[in-house]
Amino acid sequence: MRTVPVRIRDMDMTISGEGTVRPLAETQITPQVSGKVAHVSEELVNGGSFQKGELMLTIAEADYEIAVTLARAGLREAENKYENAWEESRAAISEWESLHPDRQPPPLVAKKPQLEAAKANLEAQQANLEKARLNLRRTKIHAPFNCRVSAEQVDIGQYVSPGQALATLYSTNAVEIVVPMEGNSLKWFDVPGFTTDGKKGASVTVTANVAGDRYSWKGEAVRVQGKIDPNTRMVNVVIRVRNPYASTPPLAPGQFAGVEIAGKTIADAAVIPINSIHEENTVWAVNPVYGRMHIRKVDIAYMDEQGAVVTSGVKDGEYVSVSSIKGVTEGMKVEFVDITAGDDS
Repeated sequence: MRTVPVRIRDMDMTISGEGTVRPLAETQITPQVSGKVAHVSEELVNGGSFQKGELMLTIAEADYEIAVTLARAGLREAENKYENAWEESRAAISEWESLHPDRQPPPLVAKKPQLEAAKANLEAQQANLEKARLNLRRTKIHAPFNCRVSAEQVDIGQYVSPGQALATLYSTNAVEIVVPMEGNSLKWFDVPGFTTDGKKGASVTVTANVAGDRYSWKGEAVRVQGKIDPNTRMVNVVIRVRNPYASTPPLAPGQFAGVEIAGKTIADAAVIPINSIHEENTVWAVNPVYGRMHIRKVDIAYMDEQGAVVTSGVKDGEYVSVSSIKGVTEGMKVEFVDITAGDDS
C-alpha cells in the first residue's frame, strides 16, 4: 500500500488563484475644442508613457487667442456702459431727492431698468471672457494621470473636433487582477467589505512569466466584485498591485498572473493528498506501530490542487493511503510504504 505521512502543525493558509492583469483606470483622450493639431508629443504613440500633467498635444491657438482679445474688449466696453448707467442713475436719484425729499424715486425715474440691463451685459461679457480663456487653455491637452498609451489616432496637421477619440490611456499607478474563487475559500483571508470591516486586505504575492523568467510583485486583496457569478457561484476577488511599473520588467496589463494570498493560521492541521480522500470525506489511516488500517472521517478546511487541509480525523505520525484498494475493512492488517521516502512501489 502506498502511503504518505501525516504531520500535524499550526498552518499559515495560502490561497492560490490566477487571473489576467488589467489597468485600474483606462480612458480615451478627446478634445473639448476644435482645430488643427499643432504639436504632438513624441511619447504619444502606442507604448509611450506620461507623468500626470505632462503635455500630450496642442491644438492651434491663434483663433482662441483672438477670441480672448475680443472678449476682453467686450468686457471693457460693458464696464464703461455699466459705469455710465450707474452715474446716470445716481444723478437721477439725486435730482429727484432734491425735488421730493420725502418720497422714494420710481424705478423708471431712478433708471433702474437701464442699470440692471447694463449690469446683466457686464456679467455676460465677464462670462464670455472666462469661456474664451477656458477654450484657450483647452487647446493644450495634458495627461490626466501617470499613464501609458495603448492606442493613438492623431498626428500633426490633423483637424480634430470635440469628442473625437485621439488616444487611449491606462493608469500606471496600479493594476488589478480578478481572481475567481469558491465562496468558502474567502473565510481564510481578509477582503475589505466582505470578510472584514477593516480597510486592510490580505497580503498577496503575484507572479508572472516575463521574457522567459518568473517575477513577483506584492499586492493586496481590496474587494470582491458586485455580483457572484450565477452560473459557477464563484466569487471574483480583486487583487491590486500598486506601482507595477516601478521595476523592470513591469506587471503590464494583459499578462496572465498567479496569486498566492496570505491567509489565517489554522491550529493543529495537516495537508494530505486529494487522492487520499474517499467517499463521504473518509481516509484510510495506517497506524505505523501495529500496521493496521482505520477508516476515518476528516474535516476538510480547504482544498486545492496542492492538497486538502484537514483539521480532524488523522493523527500526527500516522500515514494515509493513496492507493486504490478493494475490500477495505476497519482494522485490517496492511503492508505499507512511504512514497515520500523515495520508494514508489
